[in-house]
Amino acid sequence: MKFVPPSATETAFNCPHCGALAKQFWFAAHAEPMEKDSHPLIISEERLKELKLDHIEDKDQRAHLKAWAERAAKGVPFWEHNRTNVDKALTNLSFSQCYNCDDISIWIYDRLVYPQRGEAPPANPDLPEDVRRDYDEASVILDLSPRGAAALIRLGIQKLCKELGQPGENINADIKALVAGGLDPRVQKALDAVRVIGNNAVHPGQIDLRDDRATAESLFRLMNLIADKMISEPKHVDEVYAALPEGARAAIEKRDSGD
Repeated sequence: MKFVPPSATETAFNCPHCGALAKQFWFAAHAEPMEKDSHPLIISEERLKELKLDHIEDKDQRAHLKAWAERAAKGVPFWEHNRTNVDKALTNLSFSQCYNCDDISIWIYDRLVYPQRGEAPPANPDLPEDVRRDYDEASVILDLSPRGAAALIRLGIQKLCKELGQPGENINADIKALVAGGLDPRVQKALDAVRVIGNNAVHPGQIDLRDDRATAESLFRLMNLIADKMISEPKHVDEVYAALPEGARAAIEKRDSGD
């Protein structure tokens, strides 16, 4: 699948939020002055409780304000409504909005500042949440510390083995057990590559001083491959099978049972 990294010079790229290669709509930034001695209203979960929106009598207004406040409390930017009385244009600050997911990205000059991302390929969307956090953090620091990124990915792959039913303590033992259970040979090669790249001596989460950017990039690709073969492909097959007519599934199960 083609990957187009986010760029201020493009009108279509892989969204840093949803990962889809999609059309991006660009917006200029404007500033509206606040009243004298006022400051930005920061909505947090604690602040949301203090607002006491349930006391507003108008049900529609209460629902609108509650929905707005709940979105604001998430700490991410979103469109509130169109303003017409702006009087200050901001240069070198812009926004892009993804056609696929509608989420907003923030750019200063030509640099993406929200959401934070690195130069790694998009993570497999089926990665477990805990593993995905390691992947995303490794992606963010890839430019600054390839060694640190490689250490995080090794840790994530070890966690992935645990998600696949293994102890997750020794990658060599995990590979052996997975092979005994019918592991796809390509995944075995990927896991062995991870083990050998670590020179058998690097434990998950530890930094190997020999790691470079190429090593880290290889580990990102290997993690996505492992997740694709062990999680995504079986998931897609199960979804297609579940969509078959009940009679067809019953006939298949009868055939396989030998009745």
